[in-house]
Amino acid sequence: MNTLRSIVLFLVAAVAEIGGAWLIWQGVREHKGLLWIGGGVIALGLYGFVATLQPDANFGRILAAYGGIFVAGSLAWAMVVDRFRPDRWDVIGAVVCLVGVAVIMYAPRQA
Repeated sequence: MNTLRSIVLFLVAAVAEIGGAWLIWQGVREHKGLLWIGGGVIALGLYGFVATLQPDANFGRILAAYGGIFVAGSLAWAMVVDRFRPDRWDVIGAVVCLVGVAVIMYAPRQA
């Protein structure tokens, strides 16, 4: 159950962080205005709280593993929202990152 909870929290964190950064990008680069920027700031703040809900108490481990989720999630976001088409190197890089996440977070450890 902790593994499923952890994965769900990583996904929620990714949506909040990537979505927040995207909203700020839209507000500034695409001139959509302060409401978009404000929404992005709120989403980025929520991301910071979501990470604290992870079952593992080691901040460094959580943040390191989340980095891989962020990489893969950013490419997925770009594909869905911006119609970006990753090349095979993008996909291979994302898979490598996700393997790293699995090793860091879910490898068996002695208590």
